[in-house]
Amino acid sequence: MSLAVNLFGRKPADALPRTGIIDIGSNSVRLVVYQGPARIPAVLFNEKVMAGLGRGLAATGRMPEAGVILARTALARFAAVAREMEVTSLRTVATAAVRDAANGPEFIAWAERLGLSIELLSGEQEAIGAGEGVLSGIPDADGIVGDLGGGSLELVRIKDGRVGDRVSFPLGVLRIAGKRGKPLDRMVGRLLEQAGWLGRGSGLPLYLVGGSWRALARIDIGLSDYPLPIAHQYTMTAETVRRLGRTIPHLGKPKLRSIPGLSTARAGTVADAAALLGVLLRQLGSRTTIVSAFGLREGLMFGMLDGDTRAADPLIVATRDEGRVLGRFPEHGDLLDRWVAPLFVNDPVAEARVRHAACLLADVGWRANPEFRAERGLEIALHGQWVAIDPSERGQLAQTLFTCLGGGLAFPDPLPRLTDETGLRRAVAWGLAIRFGQRLSGGLAGPLTRTKLSIDPQTVTLHMRPADRALYADTAEKRHIALAGFLGRRAVVKG
Repeated sequence: MSLAVNLFGRKPADALPRTGIIDIGSNSVRLVVYQGPARIPAVLFNEKVMAGLGRGLAATGRMPEAGVILARTALARFAAVAREMEVTSLRTVATAAVRDAANGPEFIAWAERLGLSIELLSGEQEAIGAGEGVLSGIPDADGIVGDLGGGSLELVRIKDGRVGDRVSFPLGVLRIAGKRGKPLDRMVGRLLEQAGWLGRGSGLPLYLVGGSWRALARIDIGLSDYPLPIAHQYTMTAETVRRLGRTIPHLGKPKLRSIPGLSTARAGTVADAAALLGVLLRQLGSRTTIVSAFGLREGLMFGMLDGDTRAADPLIVATRDEGRVLGRFPEHGDLLDRWVAPLFVNDPVAEARVRHAACLLADVGWRANPEFRAERGLEIALHGQWVAIDPSERGQLAQTLFTCLGGGLAFPDPLPRLTDETGLRRAVAWGLAIRFGQRLSGGLAGPLTRTKLSIDPQTVTLHMRPADRALYADTAEKRHIALAGFLGRRAVVKG
């Protein structure tokens, strides 16, 4: 039986079901509502309240009354929002604070009177969920997941798409507040040694999950003038973390408030989060961190999928859905990728999937003002909620859309700061090929199925039936010539 419950017994008007998760954490209480492909549904609604249920728990054994009041108010609102949004299934989970507090059962009983069925996760279940969440957004992840909440820290070994060893520690950011230096180092070292995790991260990255560590990454992005304001798959070295640990205590509130995307509620925990991360990296032996925007909530959803759905590429699934919503012809992107592929048979597999994603998004700028279609493509590629794509690949995706939507051969800022020239030139070639295919076919399937491209050292050849020759008019010919010229060849038509 599914743990997700039909809360209100109402069927949404939309054909695609809406699902929701309420996550009652030790620091925040959050509702997220999703809709879309099961592998990577889009977020329709995301709201959190910083209730701080784990604040003072280690000393008193109870969740603070002020935090409980905030959390109850949030849960009542979230239940009402889910009802209004016609959410068909709502899963409500609680973690360390509710699990460990003496007044946890009372809190659960109150929530159940709202109609919410609370699932109290164990530390191991939290760890598995965090590991599954990282794998959902970074399928080839190989390393250790560190999920830092307000009340606990979970460590999980992930490799080959699977969750391995895992452990939970009472090292939440609210539990360690104010601890620094040798006391913190001894506490972390003792717990890791007892659990057999000392040195387990040697040669492996540490994947960072949790709002406090994402806030740490946002601070580094802001201070370093990094060109892409997206935390997912942002990397920080151990030295960077140590530097942040020294810098953050000296940053005033105005400076912290000026950093884009940094929640003021999180700003109060980042110093503790940085201190713990520095110690943890040293004790584990990890030298690199990679931020994951996906964690427990996404992992809970990912864990409910069948094997075939789990194996689907989240980048391709998401871009296909975006193209379906924003484009004119839903089937066009996959056909377009197959049509241009013969020109790029030597592309590495990793780049071929970026090209495929670009084809799926090739029509997203159609409804924009013609003068700004290229900029629209650039913005969607750079700032879209894509996962399983690193910053360099985002740069290639953006360049492809910029070129195919009429931006030309230039490398717009900030792409040269994300992707090297070779990668950008390859993306320009993809964009020119897509642009040719779009013009020749009018965005329709038929012309792409009846024509094909080939390439040799001298020519880029379009093969087409004589009956279709009328499609090859002036504008299509010009785009063919532009593509062939960029590739150092002549444009030829056969058929």
